[in-house]
Amino acid sequence: MLFRLFIPSNIFIYNTYRDYICCYFCPGFPVKIGTFINKQAFPVDMRIHLPNSAFLGNIDPVLRSFDTSDPSELEITANKKWISVHPVVLSMIASLGLKLGPSNIRCEKMEARSKHYLERMKLFSFLGVKSGIRITEHEPAGRFVPLTQIKKSDELTHFITEMVPLLHLEPKQAEPIRYVISELARNVLEHSQSEHGAILCAQYYKKSNIIRIGIADTGIGIKSSINVSHKAKTDLEAIKLALTPGITGTTRREGGTEYNAGAGLFFIKSIAKVNRDFFVIYSGNALYKLLKSSPETIKLYADPFRDRHSKDEKLPYWQGTIVGVDISLNATKKFSILLDLIRDIYIKALKERRKARYRRPRFI
Repeated sequence: MLFRLFIPSNIFIYNTYRDYICCYFCPGFPVKIGTFINKQAFPVDMRIHLPNSAFLGNIDPVLRSFDTSDPSELEITANKKWISVHPVVLSMIASLGLKLGPSNIRCEKMEARSKHYLERMKLFSFLGVKSGIRITEHEPAGRFVPLTQIKKSDELTHFITEMVPLLHLEPKQAEPIRYVISELARNVLEHSQSEHGAILCAQYYKKSNIIRIGIADTGIGIKSSINVSHKAKTDLEAIKLALTPGITGTTRREGGTEYNAGAGLFFIKSIAKVNRDFFVIYSGNALYKLLKSSPETIKLYADPFRDRHSKDEKLPYWQGTIVGVDISLNATKKFSILLDLIRDIYIKALKERRKARYRRPRFI
């Protein structure tokens, strides 16, 4: 038996939220019960929520809740009482803001007591929206590097020079931080093809003596970059290749080229592992997270999947690449010794892969 409801064609009110579309109606127009409404015809805004806490260890729920239903508009909401997030979250939002433009952004009024931090980190400046938050500008004694856009190599050089004084670091502490930020930004400039370059920021947490660094871009993503010279079927496979020493999208040659050895991300992940810190990389639908190691003797592996880690291949799609890393200054060993250790693993991995390739049977 076919039942019919009647609603007038001029009274259609669609209430959209995430994957749900509700239709309210009144008599006057025939519609079959159970008629499927395609939500693609009624897209909702892209949404991101700033929770009370989001750092690399617990960032997964934030990324899973990131709604990309309509990538042409962005809605930003936040916890009403408190907001405490890793710099990578701010870099992510700022890079979206640059891509979309102020006219396509809706940001709710911030009510949390910590809202001034977002203003100091220049989030609203990047979004091009007025926050209504008043702060007194002063020398950043809070030891942070506000959101910064880098599109050229000379801008990177200038940024690195200016960055160390902002973080108030000792020379021995500054060396690994300088290296990490330089490598992350250089990767964006050389591989992402992003119109807006790299968006990064950093924060020093005095109580835990940790530097947290976040960088984001809205470029072609790791898979497209890697597949210029390799064949990654999935975003996660592409991330694995990007973290493997000697692999780069610029060439199929083992060890990369004179200008790009394919070792930057491997080195950064290794620095985080030796210091027993988190490292996260997110591109496309995939996330790789290096988890903290046990206090026992730490071994460095060329294969990132041999490290203690978590991964996810079903996240909302991010067009580009996001990288977050924590570096504990208490645990930082003499940087030159650390790099020597990492280079030994790098050279060993290249030799093993070359031997494996030459052992493969060749059919004529």
